[in-house]
Amino acid sequence: MIQGRRILMVIAPKDFRDEELFKPKKAFEEAGAQVTIASKGVSVAKGMLGGTIGVERDLKDVSVGDYDAVVFVGGSGASEYFDDTIALDLAKEAYDKGKIVGAICIAPVILANAGILKDKKATVWSSLLNHSHVNALKEKGAIYTGEKITKDGMIITASGPDAAELFADAIIKALEE
Repeated sequence: MIQGRRILMVIAPKDFRDEELFKPKKAFEEAGAQVTIASKGVSVAKGMLGGTIGVERDLKDVSVGDYDAVVFVGGSGASEYFDDTIALDLAKEAYDKGKIVGAICIAPVILANAGILKDKKATVWSSLLNHSHVNALKEKGAIYTGEKITKDGMIITASGPDAAELFADAIIKALEE
């Protein structure tokens, strides 16, 4: 149980991947954590599959010290944060402060661009046709594993919607340690 732990889930204003938000969020809450949803410039965010969720914090108003873990949710909309200084600074600050930092699907590119995956093992969504996200990790010095889920220290990355439950379990386990 992770009773009393606080988890920040960062989602795109639109086109976050529904399963990558809703499955971990449910698991975190069932394990006793308090989950806060953060995004940029919206009060309601919309997923790729049509799900919606109220946004409780704008990214610019987030204080990393308030959370035990910061989790970046994937989906095509997550690319909005690849070069967003607020999102990159949030990832770097969470890492620097020893928080658990998670990212799923294409969101590990945010961690790579924040400079926290250098010499770290990580995974990311990849398809037979598109290796650009894998390349983005490698260009920033990450060691790409190709696994569904990869944990390296306090960083947990996952490959996509089919890894959402494993991703949630890994974050919960890390919060219990």
